[in-house]
Formats: sequence, C-alpha cells, structure tokens
Amino acid sequence: MAPVSKADFANRYGLYLDFLQRNARLGPGECAATLVTPDRVSGFVTELQARVRSVTVWNSVYKLRRAAQLLAPDADFAWLIDIERDIALVMEPRSKTDRLVLTERLVEAGLTLIQEAEMFGRTAHARALGVRNGLLIALLALHPVRIKNFAALAIKGTFINVEGRWWLRIPTDDTKSHRVDERQVPQFITDVLDKYINRYRSTLTRGNEERRGLWISSTTGRRMTTKNLGTLISKLTLKAIGVDVSPHLFRTAGASTAAIGGGAHPHLASGLLGHRDPRVTEEHYNRSIGLSAGQEYAAITRLYRDGKSKK
Repeated sequence: MAPVSKADFANRYGLYLDFLQRNARLGPGECAATLVTPDRVSGFVTELQARVRSVTVWNSVYKLRRAAQLLAPDADFAWLIDIERDIALVMEPRSKTDRLVLTERLVEAGLTLIQEAEMFGRTAHARALGVRNGLLIALLALHPVRIKNFAALAIKGTFINVEGRWWLRIPTDDTKSHRVDERQVPQFITDVLDKYINRYRSTLTRGNEERRGLWISSTTGRRMTTKNLGTLISKLTLKAIGVDVSPHLFRTAGASTAAIGGGAHPHLASGLLGHRDPRVTEEHYNRSIGLSAGQEYAAITRLYRDGKSKK
C-alpha cells in the first residue's frame, strides 16, 4: 500500500476517534475490533450526513473500514460493507460534466500564460511567476499524475534531464501501482522548461541552489505545499479559461482525451493515469460518451509541436 493511502486511512480513522471522544463513546484501552461497531458507526454517519456531501460520507465510511481491517485483520466487518452499499445507493456526486475540459485546452491555456508572462511581465519576478504558473498548467495537463507526486517533483530527483530531455520519475513507494512511473516530457515544451529551471526558478528561490523543488513559492522561496499548489491550479484555470479545473479533474481530462482520441489503444487512459487495472479507469473516468471521436492522446503533443511553435 502506498504511503499516501496509509496516511489517508489513518486520517479518516482519526476523525472517527474524534467523533467518539466528543460524544463520550471512546472507552479506555479499546481496539479497532471493539471501537468500530454498528451503533457507533451509525452515529458517526448521522453526524457526517448533516455536515458533508454524500460522496464524502461514503468515502469516510469506506476508509474507516479499511483502517479497521488493517488494525484488526481477524475481525469481521462485513456489516460495514453493507452500510457502504446503502450509502452508495443514494450517493449524489457533484457533476463533473460542467467542468470537463479536454487536455488540448489546458495545454493551450498554460502556453498562453507563459507567452504573456515573457511578453508583458514588467519585472523579473513577475515573469518568473507567470512562467511557473503556465508550466504548472501545461505540464500537469500533459502528465496528469497525482497532485501529491506533482507537488513533490524535485530537480535531479524525480524530475531529471537525460540527454537534453526532461523526465518525470516517480519511485515505487510513491505510486499506488507500486511501479516506477517514468514519463518523458514532450519536446515542444523543453525550451520553456530549460528557461524556467535555469533562469526563472532561480529568481523565485532567491538564488538558493540547494532548494531542489520544481515548484517554488513566490512568497517563501521554498517548495510549494500540495495544498497550496492545488488551490493555485484551480485559481489559474478559472482565470485563464473560466472553469475551475482541480488537479483531479486534470486526470479526468486526460482520461477523457485518451478515450476520445485513442480508440485504437483501449488501455491508453490506464497508462496515462498510472492505473494497474484498466477497469479502474473505465469506472471512474468514462466521460467521453456523446463526444465525437478525435485524435489519439499522443497527437496533442504533435499539435503543439508542429503548430503552436510556429506562431
């Protein structure tokens, strides 16, 4: 299990313990097998339903069960699966349809931000900030890895240059598939990356070359946190294209683009998202129904290499 999943399960279990403590239902010395009971979970669910959306309620119960199973592997939590299924029947996820943006549009938005920063930025800091923001959008659109991995990219670590080409290399401990995730950045964006890393990024770090994070805060000069990076990406897309596209929706965009344009390659979306089983992609990212067929996902890079670079 990836560390990020373990941390998520631990966090949800902690929220459950907090509920029990606030309601004087946390007995001293109790373990998961005795703490996670139908009566207590029912109260937990009731409180959640009054505060959060149904999808969050389901996620919380599911992750509570997974945490309980890890802590008490011999206990029987089949009854908790039944509760999950009951919640799923009435679950009303927030529609992504109105926020669905395909990869091509996101890449174009990022490249436009870069061009505007270099043309109209009045100071070195303003140009560095604008180029960084544009690269955030373009690179995440082209390589929609999980935001935690994207935020943690580090030069000479998980973001490396091999014979003049940039690569993302996410180690096994940081991927859900437990496999190294290696991705070569398209050639058409190499020049911009070179300028950002060799010039603009140094402006943001105040010349501190010991800081290896790829995404540097313009206020602290340090690596941006996962939370701040996600918030910034949503703000940038809302301003650039009028749609708030969260980091997770970049993954939806990538899967949808692959599904629309990669009909001859049915598992393209799975590879793009780093899923081991293509059924996971089909279940969670099937947003292409009703849209016309297009080019394969890889053709997006050719479009901007052959088209945008000539402008």
